This record gives sequence, C-alpha cells and structure tokens, in this order.
Amino acid sequence: MVLQGWGRYPRTEGLTLWPSALGDIPQMLGQPLIPRGYGRSYGDSSLAPVALETRRCNHLLAFDQSNGLLHCQAGASLSDILAVFVPLGWFLPVTPGTRFISVGGAIASDVHGKNHHVDGCFSTCLEEMELLLADGSRVTCSRSERGELFRATCGGMGLTGIILTAKLRLRRVPSAFIEQTTHKASNLDEALDLFERHHASTYSVAWIDCLARGKALGRSLLMLGEHSPEGGLQLPVRPALGIPMDMPGCLLNRYSIQAFNALYYNRIQRPESHQRVSYESFFYPLDGINQWNRLYGREGFVQYQFVIPREAGLLGLRAILKRIADSQRGSFLAVLKAFGPHNGNLLSFPLEGYTLALDFKMEPNLLPLLDELDAMVLDHGGRLYLTKDARMGAATFKRSYPNWQQFQSVRASVGALGRFASLQSRRLGLDE
Repeated sequence: MVLQGWGRYPRTEGLTLWPSALGDIPQMLGQPLIPRGYGRSYGDSSLAPVALETRRCNHLLAFDQSNGLLHCQAGASLSDILAVFVPLGWFLPVTPGTRFISVGGAIASDVHGKNHHVDGCFSTCLEEMELLLADGSRVTCSRSERGELFRATCGGMGLTGIILTAKLRLRRVPSAFIEQTTHKASNLDEALDLFERHHASTYSVAWIDCLARGKALGRSLLMLGEHSPEGGLQLPVRPALGIPMDMPGCLLNRYSIQAFNALYYNRIQRPESHQRVSYESFFYPLDGINQWNRLYGREGFVQYQFVIPREAGLLGLRAILKRIADSQRGSFLAVLKAFGPHNGNLLSFPLEGYTLALDFKMEPNLLPLLDELDAMVLDHGGRLYLTKDARMGAATFKRSYPNWQQFQSVRASVGALGRFASLQSRRLGLDE
C-alpha cells in the first residue's frame, strides 16, 4: 500500500495493520513500526515499512461533568470530541488548525494552536495517558508518574510507544462562536507590534503575504479571538466543498499567488473590523474544503514551519521573508503566530517567539531553497516543526533540538529503540 502524509511528499510502500480493539495491538508488536492516526502530519513522521493504524480504536470512555475530564481512546479524533461536547458547552483548551487528527497524534506532535502564548501546547490539557511499550506492557504516565516518559512522549512523534488512552481536561465555553477582531498591518513591523499590543488576547493568528516586498514586506491580517457569550451552542450544518481531482501544477505560480494575496489582503478595508464567527471557521477554515491538498497537484507540497526566538523575531523574519519573496515561490497559505515559553517536553516544537508556516509546491530546485532557509533559521536560534517536516537533515535537527540525546536515553530505557521507527526518525539519525 502507498503511504503518504498530508503534503503527499514523500510517498512510500508500506504494510498497514488495523487493530479493531486495544487488545489486538500487543500481538502486532513483533516488527518495527510506527503508529499512525489520520495521516494529517505533513511529511514522513507517520510513514514506515509497517504502520499501525489507530483509527478504529476511537471510543470515548467516560466524562466527568464536574471538572471536564474526558477519558478516551487515542484513536478518537478531535472532530469526534467537538461534535459531542461543544453542544454541551465544552471545548478543547488547545487545538491545531485541523480537527481531523487523532488524540494520539495530537499528543505525539504536542500540537499547538492560536493560543500558545496563553495556554501552551496540547499536553497542557493532558492529565495522563496509557502507553503500550515495546515489550507489550502497559504503563500509565503523567507529569508526576513516569514524568520523564511523559515528557518524551508528548512531542515524541510516536517513537516511545503506542498511546492507547488519554485523559484530557476540557474547557467550558458559553457558545459555539468566536468574537473575531481583524487588524490590518501594512508591513512586518506593524504586524509584530500588533502581536505585542494584543498579547493578552486568548487567540491570535496572522495571515501574511509572503510575496510582498519593499515597504510592504510582511503585510498581514491579524485575527484575534475570544469565546462569544452569544450565539448558542449549536452550529448550522453546512456541506463541505471538495477538490475532486489533482489540480494542474501550473495553476499555482507566482502570478496566481500574487493575485490571490492582493485580493485577500485588500478584502479588508478598515484598519480594524469585528464579526462573530463559528468556532469551525475561526479554528479550522481549511477543514471546510475536502482534500484541499490536491490544490498543489500530483507532486504534492512541503509545508515549512519554523520558530525563531522573540529577540530575533523582527530581524529574522524580515530576512527570511525577503529570501522567500526573492525566490518568487511564496504561498497563499502563510500563517504567523506568537509563542509563549517552551514547556520542557523533550522534543516539543515551540520556543518563546514567532512561528511562520507556509506551503511550497513540490517542484525542481525547491529543496536547495529550503536548505538555505534552514541555515537562516538556525542562525537566528530557531528550529523546524517535526510534524510538518519532510526533508530536514540530521545535523539541523540535532543542532536545534538540544534535548535529543536525553530523548534517546528515555527511548532506550523503555526498549523503544529499533522497535518504533519512522522514515523521519531514520532520516534524523534517531535509529542509528
């Protein structure tokens, strides 16, 4: 079977195992493998010669309404949880830009959202998890019980064991709607100033025009959000759009992207505007387009996401954006966010600073450009997001993730080395 991530690059032949129940999994551990949820990581972190698909182990087991504690199997999707609990007045404290990922995948990536500067990563709402180790034993780990294993598994890309169940603490919300305020920034300096001035906002994210140059370099639309007390807990059912086939690669070029970016930026006329929107449109705008990854054509794309420390933010982002604009390979999906402090998990991505994520259509001569950007990110003290990574070299990884050796020691202590492995972990030198 051909396996691929959401970016559809790279692709590999692999065997897939489909346990129907958690009790089926231990007997599948006789060969090296990687757990895999819904295939929404962009690169090769869930690709391997053998992948264990967890989607059938997706039951919601128990919920305590007094404190919002949800016990669920790791194959449950965030979409499953939201469908059940938003109408009851509960929401995920941290959510990424798609709801179509598994709880296990959210933990393994220690995903972040538009509120990292306030609430941190997904592991913040994780009370404990049950992990299946390479020898078939099941252990419970939390911050206080097997804390080192907990810190290695949150953000550990499935390389410590198979997450079976999790206990998550949900957050009460008054409605299914968000009060959104949009600020228009004419350049990068204004955008970062807006982030700083609105640091106390619960949610913040900016769309950024990565092809703008000169005085308009980094022009942006910053969206702030707060849970609305109005609108109720039910959302109208809206059919999703879909991309029925791979789009011709020639449709995405510097001219079409420049035109889209200009239209998107100029659709907002005032410096500041307000509207009430559904949580779906605020948090998951692309989930309304089925198979949107087909927009990039048969060869797929690379999503490139990096973080650089706050003190290097303006100079670093300015240099990187200028290089991207000069390359004329920009993206119409470019997102800028502010991060709070690192949480201490060994391979969690965020550092206090700014993160930029953008898509590059896979085409000849792209990879040398990304190598250049890697060097610029490293020079500014930053690093790349493993969940989006499809091609980073081992030296870049080891230089930018200083806890990688401690991570390896934890893996060795639970017998995970050589037993849980992906194309990514081998590429990064974690299985040598």
